[in-house]
Amino acid sequence: MSVIRTDWRKQEIEQIYYKPILDLIFEGATVHRQYHNPNEIQVCTLLSVKTGGCPEDCAYCPQSVKYQTGLDVHKLMNPQEVIETAKQAKANGSTRFCMGAAWREVRDNKDFDKILEMIQGVNELGLEVCCTLGMITEEQALKMKKAGLHAYNHNLDTSREYYDDIISTRTYEDRLKTLQNVAKANISICCGGIIGMGETHEDRISLLHTLATLPKHPESVPINALVPIEGTPLENQKRVEIWDMLRMIATARILMPLAKVRLSAGRVNMSMEEQALCFLAGANSIFAGDKLLTTPNNTTDFDQFMFKTLGLFAQKPMVKTEI
Repeated sequence: MSVIRTDWRKQEIEQIYYKPILDLIFEGATVHRQYHNPNEIQVCTLLSVKTGGCPEDCAYCPQSVKYQTGLDVHKLMNPQEVIETAKQAKANGSTRFCMGAAWREVRDNKDFDKILEMIQGVNELGLEVCCTLGMITEEQALKMKKAGLHAYNHNLDTSREYYDDIISTRTYEDRLKTLQNVAKANISICCGGIIGMGETHEDRISLLHTLATLPKHPESVPINALVPIEGTPLENQKRVEIWDMLRMIATARILMPLAKVRLSAGRVNMSMEEQALCFLAGANSIFAGDKLLTTPNNTTDFDQFMFKTLGLFAQKPMVKTEI
């Protein structure tokens, strides 16, 4: 079996990433089969529990107050409403439920108390609970862990070198600090990036290098293809080529064999055949439901048909976290 390493050199990653695409897919598929059942896919649901009004200026995001995107802004949802949505997600086959709030950072107030209530309620359903709420302190992470949080998502988005072209209101070090706080609380890290924002292949390699050389690989690595939103600075970006997605997925699989590599935003623009190649290359998780926070996603009917056609099955639910 391939060795789990956190000491990858950028030159080694370049050699993998630039392999002929069919060779790269084959290597990704080989590593994937060493560590995972290739027909098992984790189905996740992502719910925006607080939408819009974010003070950050991430160039890809319609939830920023800096851009006029026509987004329907709503305040933090009621915990019971969120738990009911999680029940429906479980009934539709999801085993992980992720709650996202458009905040720069978590504040210790009544809204955070509601988040803790949501985490506990979703955990009691037997679902893995994930949150993406912006920057958090170690103390806040510990409180969420105690409430039953399984994982925390905080994407690096892109390379350190290209980062300032995408966001100016938060530094790369800020993002890495949040990941450190999550790790200290013994919460699983979900961390990936977005391609198609104008970055180079070298930027993509640099992002993968940062992820693969963290003290411990992220348990979950979402690979997102930009969905250009009218009103954002990236509204005119071209659709990401499937071959670029495949290079990212296969390379991530080879570098981080144990991780869930999540085929995330942008999947709605892919045919079933293209998604099949992504699963072959090493992706083993998708997000289900009509929306990913605020961007469109595949319908449940499409995903069920795809699973049946490709002979895939959803991962079984985990036992709830003891709190």
